[in-house]
Amino acid sequence: MTNEDGMKTVRVALGARSYDVRIGAGLLARAGAEIAPLLHRPRVAILTDENVAARHLAPLREALSAEGIAAFALAMTPGEATKSWAGLQKAVEWLLAEEIERHDVVIALGGGVIGDLAGFAAAILRRGVRFVQIPTSLLAQVDSSVGGKTGINSGHGKNLVGAFHQPSLVLADIDVLDTLAPRDFLAGYGEVVKYGLLGDAAFFEWLEVNGPGMARRDAALRAYAVRRSVEMKAEIVARDETEAGDRALLNLGHTFGHALEAATGYSDRLLHGEAVAIGCALAFDLSARLGLCAQEVPSRVRAHLAAMGMRRDLSDIPGDLPDADGLLSLMGQDKKVVDGRLHFVLARAIGQSFVTSEVAADVVRGLLSDALA
Repeated sequence: MTNEDGMKTVRVALGARSYDVRIGAGLLARAGAEIAPLLHRPRVAILTDENVAARHLAPLREALSAEGIAAFALAMTPGEATKSWAGLQKAVEWLLAEEIERHDVVIALGGGVIGDLAGFAAAILRRGVRFVQIPTSLLAQVDSSVGGKTGINSGHGKNLVGAFHQPSLVLADIDVLDTLAPRDFLAGYGEVVKYGLLGDAAFFEWLEVNGPGMARRDAALRAYAVRRSVEMKAEIVARDETEAGDRALLNLGHTFGHALEAATGYSDRLLHGEAVAIGCALAFDLSARLGLCAQEVPSRVRAHLAAMGMRRDLSDIPGDLPDADGLLSLMGQDKKVVDGRLHFVLARAIGQSFVTSEVAADVVRGLLSDALA
C-alpha cells in the first residue's frame, strides 16, 4: 500500500499481533507522530549503539520531543559481540532501572544486532513489553527487523538463545541508508539478493539490472528493493510465524553462513550479510552438485555478486578458516539441525527453493574441500 505522502506500508498479518512496516524517506523525523498512538504514557526507552547514536539519536529525540514524548537512551558497544549474555543483562538491568513498565514501549534504533538484542530484552522484561523497530541498516530493514525473531549468540553458535516477539511497528527510513559505509550496505544487499534467489526470479532479474544503482544511492531503487523484500518476508511469516515450515526458506545461505561467522569469531572479518552471500553461492553450488539445478545457475549468482563488488567465495574471507571437517562440525551446531540432521535450503532454479535434510555429509564435505582449495 502507498500512502498519499509517498510512504509504503506493508502489513504483517498475524491476527492480534499484526503490525505495519512503514517504508520511505524522512520517517525518522516523523517517528514521534508514528509512535505516539502506541503509547499509554509519553515516555519511551531507546536501545541503540554508539555509532548509530552519533548519527541518528538526536533527530529521533527531537521527533519524539515534538510530540511531547520523553526519551531515555542506552548506547551499547557496536558489533556482533554485544549480542551476548553480558549485553542482554546490561540492557535488561538498564530498562528496569529506568522503570520501564509493562505497557511502555522500547525502541530499537540500530542494525540487526540492536534489533535482536532489544527485541529479546523486551520479550523477557516483565514477561513481555512492546517494542518498535527503527532499523538503520539495509540488512535490518529488509530482514531482521521484520518477523519477530529476537535473540543473542552463545559460545555454541549464533542466535541459539532467543524468543519470537513481534514488534508493534517498524519504521524503515530509506534516508538513513545514505550514512552506511559501502561495505555495510553491500552486506545488507546479501539479504536482498536472498529474497530473489529463494522465491522471486523476476526480482532477482530486477536486481541484476538495478543493484548497481542501489549501490550508487538511488533512493527510489532502494525503496522498491526494501519494500519487495519486506513483502516477501511478511508473506512467509504470516504463513509460518515460528518456522515450522515455509519460514525455513528464509534461511537460504544461512546454514553455511552461520558456520562461517562462527569460524571467524563473529568478528569484522566477516559481516553477517557477507556470510549470507557466500552461503547463498555455496547453496547453489551444492544444488548443482546434487543435480537439482543447471550448472550455469551458480555462475549467474556469483556473476551478480561480483558485479556488485561483494564477497562470494571462501577465499574472499581474510585469515585462516577451519578445514572442511571443522566447518562441517560448526554447521552441526546450527539451530536448524533437527534430529541430528542438517537442514539445507537448496534450489531447482533461481526463485525456486526448498528445504531438505536429505543431503549426505560426504557431499557437503567434498563441496567445502573444493571451496577451500
